[in-house]
Amino acid sequence: MSKNCNAGKFTLIAGPCVLEDERTALRIGRAVHKICAELGWRYIFKASYDKANRTSIKSGRGPGLDRGLALLAEIRAKLGVPVLTDVHSPEEVCRAARCVDMLQIPAFLCRQTDLLVAAGESGVPVNVKKGQFLAPEDVDTIAEKLTVSGCQDYCITERGTSFGYHNLVVDMRGLATMRARGHRVIFDATHSVQRPGSLGGATGGDGKLAPVLARAAVAAGVDGLFIETHPDPAKSPSDGPNMIPLAQLPGILRQLDRIHEAL
Repeated sequence: MSKNCNAGKFTLIAGPCVLEDERTALRIGRAVHKICAELGWRYIFKASYDKANRTSIKSGRGPGLDRGLALLAEIRAKLGVPVLTDVHSPEEVCRAARCVDMLQIPAFLCRQTDLLVAAGESGVPVNVKKGQFLAPEDVDTIAEKLTVSGCQDYCITERGTSFGYHNLVVDMRGLATMRARGHRVIFDATHSVQRPGSLGGATGGDGKLAPVLARAAVAAGVDGLFIETHPDPAKSPSDGPNMIPLAQLPGILRQLDRIHEAL
């Protein structure tokens, strides 16, 4: 993987929320890779082996570290694209860094010093989800923890800010603020339309609004997008309500590319 997580191209980090099986992951990855190749975008496949912050203790979490990393290695080999996954502890960083091309720090863990230092020391590029509780300027100290640990190749992903109960908002000014402070910025269109905990034992969302926010973010100027997608979001084990259906994604990405080119 390039030392620059955007490699001079507009970047799309996309895939299912959580790993289900190899067949589903490959179906999603091939479809997204095809449209990104058409647009000249850089594609990074994303999926989590463990959803450690589920709303309910009864919710499924994924295949786990061992099986999940093996699946990601198979997907990387068969698709020929970089892969990204979440890590939750310094111990996981050591394992995951040998199998994936980019590590992701979940939003709720974005200030965990030991986790950031381990990720920074791994030699693998890092994508940090900006916490729902942070101002744009607050990511400077996150970046400092990474850079003093040896990581110069990192991205900050905006995924909305808590606003009252069960709701998130996106301040597009924050995208410009973070870029002006020297950070590469990715916009997470699908998590930004989440309604955390709104379904009682699960998180709700409004996936129909994800393309709206994506258009605004691309127009505001970002280095790339983060999108979760699935052939049938209603059957996704996690985050289905805020996903973009796979069949709709190519048309949406083509529209976003026209906005990006207009800049």
